[in-house]
Amino acid sequence: MSRRTRFSRAAVTVAVVALAAAGCGKSSTDSGTSDDAESGSYSGKGIGLAYDIGGKGDQSFNDAAFAGFQKAEKEFKIGGQDIEPQDGESDADKVQRLTQLAQAGYNPVIGVGFVYAPAVKEVAAKFPKITFGIIDDEQVQAKNVADLVFHEEQASYLAGVAAAKASKKAHIGFIGGVDIPLIHKFEAGYVQGAKSVNPNIKIESQYLTETAQEGGFSSPDKGKDAASGQIEAGADVIYHAAGLSGQGVITEAAAKKVWAIGVDSDQYSQSALAAYKDYILGSALKNVGGAVYDLVKSVHAGKPLSGVVRGSLSNDGVGFADTNPKYKAMTDVVAAVDKAKKDIIDGKITVNTK
Repeated sequence: MSRRTRFSRAAVTVAVVALAAAGCGKSSTDSGTSDDAESGSYSGKGIGLAYDIGGKGDQSFNDAAFAGFQKAEKEFKIGGQDIEPQDGESDADKVQRLTQLAQAGYNPVIGVGFVYAPAVKEVAAKFPKITFGIIDDEQVQAKNVADLVFHEEQASYLAGVAAAKASKKAHIGFIGGVDIPLIHKFEAGYVQGAKSVNPNIKIESQYLTETAQEGGFSSPDKGKDAASGQIEAGADVIYHAAGLSGQGVITEAAAKKVWAIGVDSDQYSQSALAAYKDYILGSALKNVGGAVYDLVKSVHAGKPLSGVVRGSLSNDGVGFADTNPKYKAMTDVVAAVDKAKKDIIDGKITVNTK
């Protein structure tokens, strides 16, 4: 039976760590049974995590997942293995990766990103006693699969409000990594939020590639070029939803002394972006780390989540980071963002997804 739940409100600190977590802990040839679930015991080797395009070190989406992985490893004293993607890989490669983790006894096995949907569907059917998680996709319906999804448009609405209030030119930009429905949600919320502040605001919008295979989520040079063009056109605040490519957006914004808005993780706090943080206004947060942690916690407790688990502003699954002191000093911007957040939670604002 499918259960829906809120994400944990416990903070998941996103830390950039250079070393991959090595698999450890006790081995297992069977990753849990229905009897285990009833008794609340855990049978498994630990967490299996397979990264999305861009891999660990993107300071964004994948690193957020890794933070949840680390937190769960430490708290539950279990092992884990995380695996990087390969350039130009196929669905068959992803099937092989998830199968490898399942056969090794990891439970849960989590695919980071919608690109894992076909692989999760295939492999979960072969290992019914293992819980699988997939982030950013809700098409895989199975008793042993948790679809970890988010109201990205809500966080993006707040980013749009912040951008419009902070802009001195009434001219802002959006850069999406890949032209797909998921990233359209980011753009839709951002545009709606900005226009709630200024209906006449000018908004540049660009997608880096048509497909993920072309590098839209993994090419900082593409992000840099796109940001350069938008800044030249007059934008003085740019929001990216482009994964690793967003690093190029942020570095170019800093070089041209305009604001950037990060995504998924609190990019102001990322050590690899420290040289540019003064120009990171804030970040539209997506608590990927919390979703990973909560799924592991449920499996460890013998009561694995399944079905759609959606993060929103109301359950801290999404949000807007206010870490930058320069942002906090903009009291009118902060007040507008806080009011928009309350209005969304209270149902006074319904955020567009298209």
